[in-house]
Amino acid sequence: MIERVAGFDWDEGNRAKCARHGVAIAEIEELFQGEVWVFPDPAHSTRETRFLGIGRTVVGQHVFVAFTYRVRDGERWLRPISARFMHAKEVRHYQEEVARRQN
Repeated sequence: MIERVAGFDWDEGNRAKCARHGVAIAEIEELFQGEVWVFPDPAHSTRETRFLGIGRTVVGQHVFVAFTYRVRDGERWLRPISARFMHAKEVRHYQEEVARRQN
């Protein structure tokens, strides 16, 4: 579950990094409108606290995204760092876990 945010924090750096993996900005923002499983990412949290999120877009694309939160003018913004489509093995594991949690 993600924390309440004012919106998304995009610039040329994170737009380009996400685009390199073929994930559109709209897909990333759409992902966070649904259920996203969020995990801490301590290995990459040396300068700021980072998180890993996995979920599905409304058209069924499975997406993995690394992100952080930034505060500007007293509001919390979600800043995607990198995103990619999940590999087949990751999708299978995700689907098995979703099924397990529903039972």
